[in-house]
Amino acid sequence: MTTSTVTAPAPAAARTASRAADPDRLRRRRRLAQWGFVAPAVVFMLLFFGYPLVRNVVMSFQHYTPKTFFTGEAPFNGADNWANVFHDALFGKALWHTLVFTAGSLLGQFCIGLALAVFFNRRFPLSGALRSLILLPWLVPMVVSGVVWRRILDQDTGVLNSFLDTLGLGSGHTPWLTSPHLALLSVILVNIWIGIPFNMVILYGGLQEIPKELYEAASLDGASAWRTFRSLTLPMLKPVITVVLVLGFMSTVKILDLILALTDGGPADATQTLGTLTYQNSFVQLDFGAGAVVGNVLILISAVFAVFYLRANRTEGK
Repeated sequence: MTTSTVTAPAPAAARTASRAADPDRLRRRRRLAQWGFVAPAVVFMLLFFGYPLVRNVVMSFQHYTPKTFFTGEAPFNGADNWANVFHDALFGKALWHTLVFTAGSLLGQFCIGLALAVFFNRRFPLSGALRSLILLPWLVPMVVSGVVWRRILDQDTGVLNSFLDTLGLGSGHTPWLTSPHLALLSVILVNIWIGIPFNMVILYGGLQEIPKELYEAASLDGASAWRTFRSLTLPMLKPVITVVLVLGFMSTVKILDLILALTDGGPADATQTLGTLTYQNSFVQLDFGAGAVVGNVLILISAVFAVFYLRANRTEGK
């Protein structure tokens, strides 16, 4: 008589067969694992960015005063805050000053930063040390830079007026920060000085990524330096230029501390921007609803350029 023995499948083999038979369970586990890694970042964004943003939007439709901090009462007043802000002549001036300040700063920072990046792209003695020195304005806190430049541009005791007077190029009493016609220009020039290092560093990194063989080929073809720069360097730098300009815009359009340190929005509101107007409404006049309205306008402007930045990156990646 022959006895046949049936061997039961090993536990490990059984589990493997079960998993193979249930791919949906594996897919769900992978998704849970993915969300487990993403969840902390999502919670952080909701708590520290999402909630303040929603709260600011809600506040713009409320009558929010210092009394609210004690009573908790902030009645809704519809679109009154928005109407009051948009009908205020100072809002129009602040919006125009913001556009001029942002455009002038970006243009000066980018042009000088690109020129310096091209200059340092060629190796020469002490180039590293000079690049390090140019980074100093970027490392100094903006409030400190504003205070220093306020002393430099002082009408009576400023170094700049004394220097120009020595060279015979000025009267020695130019009101850089106290004249409504010169104050905004002076603030723009100071901001250009601060932003040049950022533009130079990013553009210099982009230049380093351009293959040297392309320049050699252009030289063999007889292309001039300007033709090489226009037809080779600028097109290859286009993705980096997009990043520099968009990030520069988003950081410049909301500048507050530099203007407060230099002019405090004056003289005669000549340097009043949306950033300073938000501060004035909220913390000087204690009209938090109006301040929230101007802040929301700034957020909306930044969001539009953030979308432009993301779309530009997506287009470049295709």
